[in-house]
Amino acid sequence: MAKPGDHPLNNDKGIAIQGFEGSFHQVAAQQYFGKDVRIITCATFREVVKIAANKKESDGGIMAIENSIAGSILPNYMLLQNSSLKITGEVYLPIKQHLLVNRGVKMEDIREVHSHPMAIQQCMLYLDKFNWKLIETEDTALSAKHIYQHKSKHIAGIASKLAAELFNLDILVPNIHTLKNNYTRFLILQREENVLQADDANKASVNFHTDHSRGSLAKVLTKIAEGGINLSKLQSFPIAGTNFKYSFHADMEFDTLQQFNDVIDAVKTITEQVKVYGVYRNGKQAE
Repeated sequence: MAKPGDHPLNNDKGIAIQGFEGSFHQVAAQQYFGKDVRIITCATFREVVKIAANKKESDGGIMAIENSIAGSILPNYMLLQNSSLKITGEVYLPIKQHLLVNRGVKMEDIREVHSHPMAIQQCMLYLDKFNWKLIETEDTALSAKHIYQHKSKHIAGIASKLAAELFNLDILVPNIHTLKNNYTRFLILQREENVLQADDANKASVNFHTDHSRGSLAKVLTKIAEGGINLSKLQSFPIAGTNFKYSFHADMEFDTLQQFNDVIDAVKTITEQVKVYGVYRNGKQAE
């Protein structure tokens, strides 16, 4: 069975990502599919899902779903719920922010630092040491690109190593982020007709909702526990058009597919609806 990094694409249409060239989405795509993966840049996550679902435009997509510090990206779960795409894999990417400059620029030359507000916040402990003007932009990689295009001698950016490579920038100071254990989880999304059964799958993403009677959620969780499955994530979402009723997204880790299938069969008997978003290989790297 192929592992992340060994997944050939069906053709050369490419993978839809949110952001620009050099973004962490592209880094995640390369980590999963390999360095030569073609990307289709999208302005929004909604556009990612739309293009990923269109067989004439792409081979699928990759979408950030949660961060180890900031938590879940709730709108992206809603996009997943409303799409027909399947999860076929995942990537846990360490988020490493670097101070990038044009070739020859030194620390004493810097007057401004440009980057996405989240990246700036992630690096504030380092940035507070200097009297630099901090300029918020829409994207880390786009900031790097603009610094390169304008040949800026007094502006630095905060972005990825890939952005530095793509735009011929120097990493003046590596790893300036405050918290070193910062990971973002990305989902690999593909159309159902392109999904292949993963024989070594050990994780699944599922959505379900109960009849909302007293104890109904506890009954589901008991069935999952009795089946020997680890519930690594449980997220609730309001069901549109109802009076404070909720569906639940569950990430389940298991040893065998039969174990998972048995638990799903048991859960179906005590829920109103169950939808399996995907069965795939756990992407978390062993520490």
